[in-house]
Amino acid sequence: MVGEGVKVYRELVKAVKKHIGNEDHKTHFTHFIKQEFTNGGQSKDVSFIQQNLKLAKDYTFLLNSVHHQKDLLFSYNIAVDRTEEMAKTLGKSAASVGLQLPEAYKP
Repeated sequence: MVGEGVKVYRELVKAVKKHIGNEDHKTHFTHFIKQEFTNGGQSKDVSFIQQNLKLAKDYTFLLNSVHHQKDLLFSYNIAVDRTEEMAKTLGKSAASVGLQLPEAYKP
């Protein structure tokens, strides 16, 4: 169960840093997670620990799913001008093979 707890902790912290951020004013999220995992480990009640691990897994899944859905909704929105987003995607694709796109002329 300890190995599972470490895995859940790492995934949760990774999701929080990716989707919420790890700037100085947002560190209370990771501090709270660390505190809950260290204090929860002191409990001897196995069902309580399992319940908290399930809760942490579910919250990780929720964070990842909400942001994935947001990205999908943004990508399907035809009314939004997506030229900047497409230029960024093309730039990343070109950079992955070692190329650099030229700057587009803007009158």
